[in-house]
Amino acid sequence: MRQRPAHLLLVLPLASLALVACDAPVPGEPGSAEASPSASSSVVIDDGETTGYSFASDNCGFEVTRTTPPERIVTIKSTMTDVVAALGAADRLVGVAYQDGEISVEDPVASGEVALGAEQDLAATLADVPVLADRWPSQESVLDLEPDLVMAGWETTFLPDYIGHRDELEDLGITTFVAPVACTEPPYLVEPVRFEDVFAQITEIGALLGLPEEAGRVVGELRDQLAAGEVHAAEVNDSLPGGDEATALWWSSGIDVPYVGAGEGVPQMLLDSVGLTNIAEELLGGWSPLSWEAAAEADPTYIVLVDAAWNTAEDKKAQLAANPVMAQTSAVQNERYLVVPFAATEAGVRNVEAVWTLADQRAELGAP
Repeated sequence: MRQRPAHLLLVLPLASLALVACDAPVPGEPGSAEASPSASSSVVIDDGETTGYSFASDNCGFEVTRTTPPERIVTIKSTMTDVVAALGAADRLVGVAYQDGEISVEDPVASGEVALGAEQDLAATLADVPVLADRWPSQESVLDLEPDLVMAGWETTFLPDYIGHRDELEDLGITTFVAPVACTEPPYLVEPVRFEDVFAQITEIGALLGLPEEAGRVVGELRDQLAAGEVHAAEVNDSLPGGDEATALWWSSGIDVPYVGAGEGVPQMLLDSVGLTNIAEELLGGWSPLSWEAAAEADPTYIVLVDAAWNTAEDKKAQLAANPVMAQTSAVQNERYLVVPFAATEAGVRNVEAVWTLADQRAELGAP
């Protein structure tokens, strides 16, 4: 069996936060980790200094252009904070909001060590970065920080009720950027989401920050970890009786009507990587409602529980045990649960680690 990549040794809570779920998608053809065809960039390095830079992208239908690398960044959603840190640019963060959990400060990829080629003290760097809000920050709190770039994990960040329209912020000299794998409308919507789309997103953000070489190192390391993780997952699958026929329900939220991982988002991508059949794979989109009756009828081998502060995996286990329909399923009766942190359910640098953790949990549970 191949050696597992260096794992997390310490985590730093950005805050004890209330969380919510969502998912979405990067312009560009699957199969390439180059920046989106709608993006272009140029970075010239001379004696370690950036002497020339330009960035242009059609970002979810909004034209984004810069002639200098951003220096004061606000991130809204963990996926954006994660990638800035992974690219070795955490020292440019002036504020964060809507963080979905803990950030892995000693993981070589997450900390920026892979990107920069040297050990990083991410905990110290993040210690003075203010958390603006548990969820959406006010426009005033963002503007007070005088950012030159606001990076959002969801398009809804830039609604009037949150921090304002993108063109209004642009008029104030603030560049806005949405995670490309979170664009919600054609032709920018990507469904199904694949790891190549995740890697393309990291590559494009590297171009935006003026860190293309650092992004290349991060993507290269994640590719290696993914390849090893999928080998590991296949070995676990082969070791379990009926492993090839195992199925899963991916439950994110919802009590009366569950909100589950459907057939075209990050949950499907992760289940494919570990060799599990998604009982909701025929449903369109990344996430979808599904009745408990339909879930019980499918009788999944495993139930994947999204662990979030607003609805923990332990809470979900209690809810399933008390649900008269789901309590009859073999997964609930035998407690065949796989747990994934919420931050790993959206496209970003944490997705590869989720492949490893899902495979490891299957191995620990043993034969169904």
